[in-house]
Amino acid sequence: MLATLGLSVATALLASGPLAGVPSVVEVRAERASKPLAGHTVVLDPGHQLGNANFPAEINRPVPAGGFTKPCNSTGTSTDGGYPEATLNWQVARQLRARLVDLGATVVMTRTSNRADRWGPCVDVRGRAGNKIDADLKVSIHGDGSYAAGARGFHVIAPTSRAGWTDDIARPSMDLAKSVRRGLVRSGVPVANYIAGGDGLDVRSDLGTLNLSDVPTVMVELGNMRHPDDARRMTSARGRAAYASALLSGIRRFLR
Repeated sequence: MLATLGLSVATALLASGPLAGVPSVVEVRAERASKPLAGHTVVLDPGHQLGNANFPAEINRPVPAGGFTKPCNSTGTSTDGGYPEATLNWQVARQLRARLVDLGATVVMTRTSNRADRWGPCVDVRGRAGNKIDADLKVSIHGDGSYAAGARGFHVIAPTSRAGWTDDIARPSMDLAKSVRRGLVRSGVPVANYIAGGDGLDVRSDLGTLNLSDVPTVMVELGNMRHPDDARRMTSARGRAAYASALLSGIRRFLR
């Protein structure tokens, strides 16, 4: 009774005093709790960096990639019209980040800029992102650059199960891959017609970004930047928003 009375008095004071209009602690906690992704941490990895081509020595040096080494990074691809993959990845990731934050998630980005005077981070840094903070998942965002005739569509790559490396995350990573695939399919993005299996899923053991992760992780190739239809989607604000919405749908489904 007294506790209830005390809370009522405090509420009345807030409503009429100098802090009128300022949310109470109870209200703030209730708002946070009402957000569906509150308490979850997501790592977003916008592949490459706009300036990678300007730093060949840095991006070509070998780094750990999961029992072997690979070059630190690469330049990425582009559309035939010159729209860079790094920029696509960055713009989609930023939109996705904003939507995740609005839903209460904590979001960590592996890079915080898209600039011609910067490079990296290397694939080993990207691969380990989220490990120390025990993130719920990591999504690496890319666009493909296949020159195969008529190649178009998205595919999602999950890590294969490798003892001592990815055997602990292979199964949940495949679950994440299937959720992301579902989100993209439901948004109308076509499945890749040039990847074995034809179901939009791929499993690889040669990617440091996946091999070094201790949390469920996937790499998504949103489409083939060399195909005119995919390129039109990627270079339009509406298309990039659709990619972000599809990825958000996949992430939410996985976290449920």
